[in-house]
Amino acid sequence: MSEARLLSDAPWLASGPAARVLGLLNAGGEEARVIGGAVRNALMRIPLGDIDIATTAVPDEVVRRARQAGIKSVPTGIAHGTVTLVVEGQPFEVTTLREDTETYGRKAKVTFGRDWVRDAERRDFTINGLSVDAAGLVHDHVGGLADIEARRVRFIGDPARRIAEDYLRILRFFRFHAAYGAGEVDRAGYLACIGGRAGLPDLSAERIRMEMLKLVIAKGAAADVVAMADGGLLLPLFGGVAYTGPFAAMIEIETEMGLAPSAMRRLAALTVAVTEDARRIATRLRLSNAEAKALDSMGHRWWRLPGMDEARAKRRLYRLDEAPYRDRLLLAWARTGADRDVERWRALATLPQRWRAPHFPLRASDFIARGIAEGPALGHVLALAEDAWLAADFPLQPSALSAIADQTVSRFTRDHRL
Repeated sequence: MSEARLLSDAPWLASGPAARVLGLLNAGGEEARVIGGAVRNALMRIPLGDIDIATTAVPDEVVRRARQAGIKSVPTGIAHGTVTLVVEGQPFEVTTLREDTETYGRKAKVTFGRDWVRDAERRDFTINGLSVDAAGLVHDHVGGLADIEARRVRFIGDPARRIAEDYLRILRFFRFHAAYGAGEVDRAGYLACIGGRAGLPDLSAERIRMEMLKLVIAKGAAADVVAMADGGLLLPLFGGVAYTGPFAAMIEIETEMGLAPSAMRRLAALTVAVTEDARRIATRLRLSNAEAKALDSMGHRWWRLPGMDEARAKRRLYRLDEAPYRDRLLLAWARTGADRDVERWRALATLPQRWRAPHFPLRASDFIARGIAEGPALGHVLALAEDAWLAADFPLQPSALSAIADQTVSRFTRDHRL
């Protein structure tokens, strides 16, 4: 049964770019409404993301009206009825009402329609199946209003059928629950996700990456990741063990340290015990070069960090730089338990705020003056001298630096019989 409710405190419906698009499309016998996430977020009183719009107008008519109004249009998905309109620099995806006549994974054969109920029923979750018109009236044809009140994420219609249409909905089910839900996941949806897990390996790495990186930083991620692990859903995604304990510990540590959630830190805590794990995850999720490098750095000999004193921590910080040092340290902390030696770990983690490493003060010219020729030998000597400088606790006095240079040249000369 359909339900309607007036959306209060939505000035973006009355004026601004969104109102302009709605006004453009609400004329000449056509109707347009804001749909999906913007409606959900407005009802939950959380910041809006993208504002998507559905309309009874077919794509060619949307483009024609935009052209007449001097609005840029981009045919981003015109085969499936989607045109992007850009108003005052803000993009709006405008999609013609449609019905899926045949679905196979992410692709579908569609026909355009004018039935708002049928259009709502083809969407994934009830909280995403709402629409709001230009007057602020929220239209609910799938029970989304009640589910928003209950903070419940529920599939529209038969969960197994919704999942078979696109197996990525398994990940979206947990991601949306972690972000917007409360309590345990909907049981019917959970069982359908378990029943459909054989379809997960067929998803593209890029789509899995996109959902997982959003899921792990959602507010309810700890419980939902455990539910996924219990349902056997993580092994097909990661191809290895999932460490839910360190994952939960990482979330506690970020909170303890006042740090913003980091998808890479949390992914490392969940999946990486050694660098081989990092490389496997980078391949399976098609991570960017920067993401793969960060994951690999965190997994590199993190087990050497527990028990180190501040002098050793300073040497690590010097070698790694601030962000890699902090992230590897936090992974070590998470793997040893977030509730153990909190003050000691906190002191190590805040070292970059209390101490800044000086630059290595010796130069190539210092060793050329001592008889070392330019070339590979000079690079080797500089590396040995830097190691000695670190071991001596970063001295800056000229006498100490001169002694390090002399001793390094003497050692190199002796070892290489120059």
